Amino acid sequence: MTRRTSPLLTAYGLAGRALMPFVPLLLARRARRGKEEVARQGERYGRAGQPRPDGPLVWIHAASVGETNAVLPLVRRIAASGTAVVLTTITVTSAEIAARQLPPGALHQYAPLDIAPYVDRFLDTWRPDAALFVESELWPVMTLRLAARGIAQIRVNARMSERSFARWRKFSGVRPLFEGTTLALAQSEGDAKRLRALGLRQARSVGNLKFDVPPPGADPEALAAIKAMTAGREIFVAASTHDGEEAIVSAAHRSLRTQRPGLLTIIVPRHPVRGTALRDALSASGLAVAQRSRSEPVTPETDIYLADTLGELGLFYRLAPVALVGGTLVPVGGHNPIEAARLDTAIVHGPHVHNATEVYDALDRGTASGPVADASELADVLEALFADPQAMQDRAQRAADALDPYTGALDATMAALAPFLTEPGKTRQTEGPA
Repeated sequence: MTRRTSPLLTAYGLAGRALMPFVPLLLARRARRGKEEVARQGERYGRAGQPRPDGPLVWIHAASVGETNAVLPLVRRIAASGTAVVLTTITVTSAEIAARQLPPGALHQYAPLDIAPYVDRFLDTWRPDAALFVESELWPVMTLRLAARGIAQIRVNARMSERSFARWRKFSGVRPLFEGTTLALAQSEGDAKRLRALGLRQARSVGNLKFDVPPPGADPEALAAIKAMTAGREIFVAASTHDGEEAIVSAAHRSLRTQRPGLLTIIVPRHPVRGTALRDALSASGLAVAQRSRSEPVTPETDIYLADTLGELGLFYRLAPVALVGGTLVPVGGHNPIEAARLDTAIVHGPHVHNATEVYDALDRGTASGPVADASELADVLEALFADPQAMQDRAQRAADALDPYTGALDATMAALAPFLTEPGKTRQTEGPA
């Protein structure tokens, strides 16, 4: 099957080929920074790290942690239906999550770099019957090579923020990427409308898969141990923080500790690899820091508990009655607040929520609250909540109630995918394009 391309997309593809001699240097640099697994770098060239299962197979691509967590319930449903799943991600952290949580019938690979020979090698090996891309993932070479093979491409939990829409619409040369997509199952009607305006005519809203993700678990022994270490202290957690947010959180902590000398602030960085650098910066600012990755205990003198570990947010949401959701105080766009709401945690967020506008709008309406812009406003909100525990509990309950009507996306997504799962391989070619 031949799909229309454009000079812009052709240039992108040629640029990728021209950069191939430099790929080993790029991957080596990323590996030194902890962003690549050296033992699995062959997967970034499209080489399989394990054999392809027999029978029908669906390829699901999720960029990193948030997308992986959102799509795992869908992976489990598809695998349980008898169709194998190869889940690809980009980040080391998401690979670790996949290793722990993928069900039988599903396996993980790192995604190939978006360069034609690597993508073709991946497709020749895995021969997917359909390809599902999570949220805003859109890779030109992958999209065009899948289209050339006649493999159905479906955007699941698709989102297109107003900011991204404004950028995409400036480039008419990318329209074939949207027109070549078989189906988009969008998080909201606003996302679907923007996708249709970009050329993806088969876009419709089925809701946000993140509303159907079970709350994160917590090891009972670990929870009991940390409760014992922090007994009698007021606790605030800053979850999934990014560079720049920890400085705001630590400034709010310093402001609050004069009125709340027992306050313990837990910082959970989005990328645990930043732990050592964060510890150094926080300690240099005069705060007493205990680092979880070093198994350091929380003492009465500890100001900041740096939880630079993976997969323990459920533990800290159960411990702290109030949480700041990261990626909202800096222009990242906001991470998932639903996990905190499901665990009876009062939620605070900053102004940068463009990745999940509808979710945060629902939260703000339900809790009659709004964003905090800086350390001073964050400290003011936290002081008001700690001064009135009933108000904090009410805010948590209202957050949970506000999000409850939005469930059901998982069932709707599976129903929409049924034709692609019950008739696997209908249009798939087994050999790549020339």
